[in-house]
Amino acid sequence: MRGNIAQLMQQAQRMQENMKRAQEELANVEVQGQAGGGMVKVNLTGKMECRGVRIDPSVLADAEMLEDLVTAAFNDAVNKANAEAEKRMSAATAGMPIPPGMKIPGLF
Repeated sequence: MRGNIAQLMQQAQRMQENMKRAQEELANVEVQGQAGGGMVKVNLTGKMECRGVRIDPSVLADAEMLEDLVTAAFNDAVNKANAEAEKRMSAATAGMPIPPGMKIPGLF
């Protein structure tokens, strides 16, 4: 029993180190969301910081359509960033039984 607890504690320590490393990597990951066939593009980091927005001049005349395209591009970028974070966190917690869907505070 005592050996199992020590082994579990070692696994938890490794997982914590792996998660910290994954968080640091996510800060440098950049994803791009698009809408309207690439007429609007939004770049986000893995920590959901917006790094840039590109808008094709042809959509500037229609404000309502532009708002919809920016919203869709941003949501696409958020989905991609979340998928990347999930992938990296899954790798960081490999071997530890983390319930599906559980989100680690400060990561998502």
